[in-house]
Amino acid sequence: MKIGVLTGGGDAPGLNPAIAGVVERATIEGMEVVGLKRGWEALSIEDNGSHVVKLGPEIIREYSRLGGSKLQCSRTNPVAPENDRTELVKKNVEKLKLDAIIAIGGEDTLGAAAILYERGVRVVGIPKTIDRDLAGTEYSLGYDTALNIICESAERIAHTAESHQTIFFLEVMGRHSGWLALRGGEAAFADAILIPEYPFSLEKLIKILKEKLAESE
Repeated sequence: MKIGVLTGGGDAPGLNPAIAGVVERATIEGMEVVGLKRGWEALSIEDNGSHVVKLGPEIIREYSRLGGSKLQCSRTNPVAPENDRTELVKKNVEKLKLDAIIAIGGEDTLGAAAILYERGVRVVGIPKTIDRDLAGTEYSLGYDTALNIICESAERIAHTAESHQTIFFLEVMGRHSGWLALRGGEAAFADAILIPEYPFSLEKLIKILKEKLAESE
């Protein structure tokens, strides 16, 4: 059996160890693994020779100690309505003699994977997003590391804010998902936490912050 593995979207902690884990297990099971560089781009172009690399234990040994993705990432969407490349993906899968694809990615990468699966491409996904905004799972590569960094940063800022009686706003990533802001704010004992799932009143926020400043005088 021959498997292709790719990483798509933005990079996040845990990508290289995930690749290494796939290769390690596949090797034990007697499978061959190739890396598809730059996410779905590797299967969405005609001349993709430079995008395909053989992966084995001797190559990925260092992966688990490195950040980012050695396979590189891109935001290529092979099923975009304005440029649907499903047939080219199928052609490349056949050309490379891939029995299955493992896509490591977030909302966009795995969204494309789901559509390709419905169209006959054998693909499974490994959830990767610091935003924790994927349906069907409470775990994703990158979220825990991102949250810990936010908590550490917020704690340091809090000391300075208290010392100088100053208001700090800490903006974190997450797009339409407020998990990082919510959990990071809770851990830092933030006076107010704003998340996209709930609208907020600017007047009420100002009132809360004024009251907190008055308490610290």
